[in-house]
Amino acid sequence: MDRFKMRRFAAIILSLVTVFSIVGCVAEPTRSSWPTPASEQTQSVELGGAQTGTFLDGSVVDVEEFQADTPWIVLNGNIPEFTEADLTTEAFETYSELDSLGRCGVAYANVGQELMPTEDRESISEVKPSGWINKDYGDLVDGGYLYNRCHLIGFQLTGENANERNLITGTRYMNIEGMLPFENMVADYVDETGNHVLYRVTPIYEGDDLVATGVQMEGYSVEDNGEGICYNIFAYNSQPGIAIDYATGDSWLDDSVGAVEGKTSTIITTEEPAVMEYVLNTNSMKFHYPDCSSVADMSAKNREDYTGTREDLLAQGYSPCGVCFPNTKPCCFS
Repeated sequence: MDRFKMRRFAAIILSLVTVFSIVGCVAEPTRSSWPTPASEQTQSVELGGAQTGTFLDGSVVDVEEFQADTPWIVLNGNIPEFTEADLTTEAFETYSELDSLGRCGVAYANVGQELMPTEDRESISEVKPSGWINKDYGDLVDGGYLYNRCHLIGFQLTGENANERNLITGTRYMNIEGMLPFENMVADYVDETGNHVLYRVTPIYEGDDLVATGVQMEGYSVEDNGEGICYNIFAYNSQPGIAIDYATGDSWLDDSVGAVEGKTSTIITTEEPAVMEYVLNTNSMKFHYPDCSSVADMSAKNREDYTGTREDLLAQGYSPCGVCFPNTKPCCFS
């Protein structure tokens, strides 16, 4: 068993593998160490017809049914919607043209080491995605500003910098809590195995809204038929304590769920950050649980023991380990 699988098996309880006859997955792969949301309920409504940014089956998450204590929810039993025709070991990346409102569409790649960046990330500040009305909320938001220019496919996967077809207006919360754990998981897997991962991100818009309600993220590892990576989730484009008008990108302080032009704004309530013990890798800028298997492989000169909050580490530029996922739980635990 290779090192990557040993790490995953050490951190999870394996789920029962059940044979499916669904498009894109012959059998349900072992669900492993990706984080688990507080709620795995998938709430969706059928639309009158397909439109840019809807799910591939023509449905969207109903914001009014939003579960306010989780950054993301599982879709389709965590099984992505790729088909057998998608399976290839040839790396590629494609980005949809902007629509008539200047909105991004589906970003799709087969991520391999050959796509990963070999140079430092460049500035993306010149890109103004649709709905970019940014505001500084001080200590309420990590980094102050509500919005990030969110890569649909992260820089660490394909090396895309100021590609306007790959950057949307996304909250800091969605970027860090919703999307980054899956991006890190795929990056770690590809880096350690040399395999390829089908990686698709679909921004979801309601009607002519300029800001996405969230993104659907799908991943599937090709060479091992989904044993290493297999997920299908929806990450909410929301921020604790701030209401968003998705039609325009405007926002305001609000400590409860409030109506915005007939829709329910996605507000998330949070508890006081917990003080925990972590191990930092000052070279990779990742933080780990002390018992994480990655810690044993860490160079002594790059290791630093740390006691504090996860939020403080994120503010310092650290990201959670893609093996132990600090402050999250394996998917098989309730």
